[in-house]
Amino acid sequence: MYKQSIFPLVVFLLMSFSGMANDSKDLLQASATIEQLGTYVQSNAGWVKYPSYSDRKSWDNFTGKHKKTFIEAGEKALKYEWKVVKATDYLEFERSGSRIVMEQPFTSNVNAMAALLFAELAEGKGRFIDQIINGVWQACDMSTWVLSAHLPVQRSKRSLQEINEQLIDLTSGDVGSLLSWTHYFLSKEFDKVNPVIAARLRQELNNRVLNPYLNRNDLWWQALQDKPGQMVNNWNPWCNFNVLTCFLLLENDRQRLISAVYKTMKSTDQFINYTKADGACEEGPSYWGHAAGKLYDYLALLKYATNGKVDIFSQPKIRNMGEYIARSYIGDGWVVNFADASAQGGGSANLIYRFGNEVKSNEMMGFAAYMHQREPEAIMEGRDIFRTIENLVSMQTLETTQSALPSAAHAWYPQTEFCYMRQQKVFFAAKGGFNNESHNHNDVGTFMLFADNKPFIIDAGVGTYTRQTFSNERYNIWTMQSDYHNLPMANGFAQSFGAQYRSKDATFDSISHTFSLDIANAYTPEAGIKKWELVYKMDKSGKLDIKENFDMAMLKGNNKLHFLSAVPVERIAPGILSLKNGNQTIQMLFDAKMFDYSIETITLSDIRLSRVWGQQIYRISLTDKNTSKKGSYKISFLPQ
Repeated sequence: MYKQSIFPLVVFLLMSFSGMANDSKDLLQASATIEQLGTYVQSNAGWVKYPSYSDRKSWDNFTGKHKKTFIEAGEKALKYEWKVVKATDYLEFERSGSRIVMEQPFTSNVNAMAALLFAELAEGKGRFIDQIINGVWQACDMSTWVLSAHLPVQRSKRSLQEINEQLIDLTSGDVGSLLSWTHYFLSKEFDKVNPVIAARLRQELNNRVLNPYLNRNDLWWQALQDKPGQMVNNWNPWCNFNVLTCFLLLENDRQRLISAVYKTMKSTDQFINYTKADGACEEGPSYWGHAAGKLYDYLALLKYATNGKVDIFSQPKIRNMGEYIARSYIGDGWVVNFADASAQGGGSANLIYRFGNEVKSNEMMGFAAYMHQREPEAIMEGRDIFRTIENLVSMQTLETTQSALPSAAHAWYPQTEFCYMRQQKVFFAAKGGFNNESHNHNDVGTFMLFADNKPFIIDAGVGTYTRQTFSNERYNIWTMQSDYHNLPMANGFAQSFGAQYRSKDATFDSISHTFSLDIANAYTPEAGIKKWELVYKMDKSGKLDIKENFDMAMLKGNNKLHFLSAVPVERIAPGILSLKNGNQTIQMLFDAKMFDYSIETITLSDIRLSRVWGQQIYRISLTDKNTSKKGSYKISFLPQ
């Protein structure tokens, strides 16, 4: 049954406002006027530096030792049965909130198409051409390449494609980019079979990507309607990169091409402007590859297309955006995972290396080499043709780069209010900010603690995306609530959602390794909290002391401090709890006379959570036995 309460991801984000002042420097527009761009941009894909399909010797050299990998992947798809994505698959998003019913067959088709394309480029014998044509024809026959979860931003608010409205989302852009490269490399081969194939493909790309982008300014991710405080997240560089790819490979009309390229610059500037000067990705490391990483792809492509004339890689903010991914790495595959990010990952080594090379960051390049040596990544990047080809360009240099992990004792992001500290084998991260960040959790003031690269006090992350995840019911999900972060239930209240609920006076002292902030304003005024100061201090042994100083205007309930543990918790003595992970132990110390404690086991039935943490995590709750308007607490975590 269709419900009027559906709010997909794009609607949820469109309604979000940061309220945070950011520098609006318009770096891309400052680098070239539209008139200058007209002299810079190369026509007829003249910027493409990769071998043409018919240049077999160059392709052999280009693919090198990876040629066999490409061919074997394509051979698995030679007999692939192209899947029909049914109308009811799209409707399932309305009926049950499930996205994967539509996404699974769709993604299967797109991945098969990418594998076949690279197999043919690598081998060059025409063996894969017919199956590629089948994939092209199947894609052209689809009514849309937009995901069911993203279609309700249409005027109808429904998850079936409207007849007279064309959207561009993440996946329609990805498919458009993939098929534009397919057209670029293989259109002449298609014409040998039947000229209608390439002609129809070009027409569909024109109708689904080129025309909508030029004709619309109201796609929320374009951020072109000058809405004060509008959130601009990873959708912006991701979609603009795909659109730019399509225009640069397909558009033969010079005026339309220049207009489109300049429009992508205006739009992408909004993402750069929105990002704080410190460069932190408020969506977390899992989204870095789609946010700052996609910005890199966009800037690299623009630099190629303008023969280096439009190049902003020397800007400090761009470098900061790149280096965030290296500094957010804890170790052994663990990363700082605020918001919807996963606690495991680290990013694509090749992408990080290329970004680091452009911004001249030895930190990024050394980290990329470490990531590659730790776990050599596949050369293919799924349906991302540009990244796969660029991997071939950068892989050899990456393999000869000296590996190194960032070793700084701290990293402080003063605008985004992220703080990382590392002493001995102990890693600490905490955040301030506000409760309407991209992929937001109500988590102002939360922290995480690792020892010997093992998780102890954690942020659970997010479960599998459903309709509820990006709706007005988002904060009914436990992982989004402050009571399931390492935060107080203050005066009986949890934190609230909204841009007005934020920290104040966030500061970091690099000498004493102390991060402090007041989180009182992260709670509704009805909570009556005048002050709730959190002070995190780490000494040289790795011991973490937390002081919480509070002042209430009135009493409404007991204070309760929550801590999420990745490991079972054992009581050693009054006021001493033991957390053990492998051969590493941390003791949690508190005043047993002041607090009652309880330990709750949280069963993780969602696979997106359980594959990171296992079948359960644990919530430690310390409840103040007394009620008082003013007071202070001290909690310590002592590595053994």
